[in-house]
Amino acid sequence: MMYKVEAIVREEQLEDIKSALHDIGVNGVTLYQVMGFGAQRGYSTWVRGQQVDVMMVPKIKLEIVVSSLEWKEKTIRKIQEVARTGEVGDGKIFAYEITDAVRIRTGETNYDALQDDE
Repeated sequence: MMYKVEAIVREEQLEDIKSALHDIGVNGVTLYQVMGFGAQRGYSTWVRGQQVDVMMVPKIKLEIVVSSLEWKEKTIRKIQEVARTGEVGDGKIFAYEITDAVRIRTGETNYDALQDDE
């Protein structure tokens, strides 16, 4: 079974997370700059002398597809370990089962489609 791990994390944690994932052998990561809010409900800032409530907080969303339950658990543990500050707004991690994967260039499917080209 293949899994997709999605993590929404603080922007400032990105480089540490990328490095940690590389260190454990995770190679394919897709990143998005996203906006959202959770329990922290945004923040207040001053714009042109007026206080403004910003409800959407910038975050980074990582998407990683892994080839097994073992890799899913290892990936989740590493992201959680590196991204945790202990403060509200650290983010969330989600995991989904993936039924199919196809490498467009070669037509390789599933496990083979996830392996590095050498």
